[in-house]
Amino acid sequence: MKKHTVAVIVNDQPGVLQRVSGLFGRRGFNIESITVGASEEVGLSRMVIVSSGDDHTLEQIIKQLYKLIDVIKVIDLSANAMVSRELALIKVNAEPSTRPEVLGVVDTFRASVVDIATNTLMVQVVGDTEKIDAMIELLKPYGIREVSRTGVTALNRGNVSKL
Repeated sequence: MKKHTVAVIVNDQPGVLQRVSGLFGRRGFNIESITVGASEEVGLSRMVIVSSGDDHTLEQIIKQLYKLIDVIKVIDLSANAMVSRELALIKVNAEPSTRPEVLGVVDTFRASVVDIATNTLMVQVVGDTEKIDAMIELLKPYGIREVSRTGVTALNRGNVSKL
């Protein structure tokens, strides 16, 4: 199974996210990640959806999305070179005795400490999904209290606008 990253340009209207996610659920397509935000055009939003499946599954996803009235354009970002990023906030145990080790992991991943408490640190890390997964694995032995991830957002590389 291959991961597919799809950008969906939609009208910025109430209920559009529910209709798009409902379509995936009804068709049995799993959403691994979904992010939504304003696009460069007023009145339109950009959804970035990561899903797994073969090429036929991707083709079906695109065809079904175009059947929704509020969908303006669907772009298979994973078909070309793309830049994708995710943000995670990780609250990890950091007793005074282990704090230097935890800070070493933070520095290695070029992450930053955004909150310090008596026995914990909150770390912000930005990067691709694999980078965040790797950092979480290295912080697990210290005791992760909480993790919050944004999901993937992405754009194709280069000068061409896809909208």
